[in-house]
Amino acid sequence: MNKRELRRKYKDLRLKLSEEDIEELSLKIANNLLKLQIWNFEFYHLFLSIAEQKEVNTEYVLHILQGKDKNVVVSKTNIKNHRLDHFLLTDTTRIIKNRWNIPEPKGGIEISPEKLDLVFIPLLAFDRSGHRIGYGKGFYDQFLDSCKPDVIKVGLSFFEAEEKIREIFDTDVAMDYCVTPKKIYRFKN
Repeated sequence: MNKRELRRKYKDLRLKLSEEDIEELSLKIANNLLKLQIWNFEFYHLFLSIAEQKEVNTEYVLHILQGKDKNVVVSKTNIKNHRLDHFLLTDTTRIIKNRWNIPEPKGGIEISPEKLDLVFIPLLAFDRSGHRIGYGKGFYDQFLDSCKPDVIKVGLSFFEAEEKIREIFDTDVAMDYCVTPKKIYRFKN
């Protein structure tokens, strides 16, 4: 299948998930994350879930990070410049939904992507080589390309890996790990 077909397939699969399924699967993903040796860093970037898109609920991951007293960074979509801006999540950060229902910080302390040690990545599908398919706008690939070279990239997925994604481009940034409710995938990049 090409990227467009895979996007459609996995959007449809997610739409069939109930709220209970999403909570149960998201909790399993968070529990699997605890098995990784990734918790000794300082700055973690976390995507805030778009409930309307039935994304992995990252509140469980947020609780882990807060419990470990880590700096959590979240993004705001900068449509004008076609990029993501990043802000430290604090007790006083106000989160509002933009016109695409993406929860975003309303201002705050801006953090450069070069400071990030680990990025949790939203996705629709991924393959056994660590390539991912997002919504097709390229925001995360551009963002990951602006991070330091050794940033750890961890995808979160309800579903298991496809064998191979065709149409991989030079601008596509591969992941180091992808965590599902059943398995942890490790990739050599």
